[in-house]
Amino acid sequence: MAIDLQVLSAMGNDTRYELLRRIANADDGVCVCDLEAAVGVSQSAVSQALSRLYAAGLVTRRKEGSWRYYEPTETTVALLETLDNLRGTHE
Repeated sequence: MAIDLQVLSAMGNDTRYELLRRIANADDGVCVCDLEAAVGVSQSAVSQALSRLYAAGLVTRRKEGSWRYYEPTETTVALLETLDNLRGTHE
């Protein structure tokens, strides 16, 4: 149950949720530099949010040169699809 709460807590912030959606909708990973501009918060805030998502197992990261790229985990894809389905039934 603790991991469930960690995942839900990580998703329960507007910035982290928006980052997660943007990462999930990208084709081949998203660079931190692109996320920073997209959500309109500081680089520090983006880095902290991504660290929280990573710790919760919602994203993976890889380093290419001096850049880090983030991709959704299978868990994230499934959770977001479930939320999309729930939204569709309640609209």
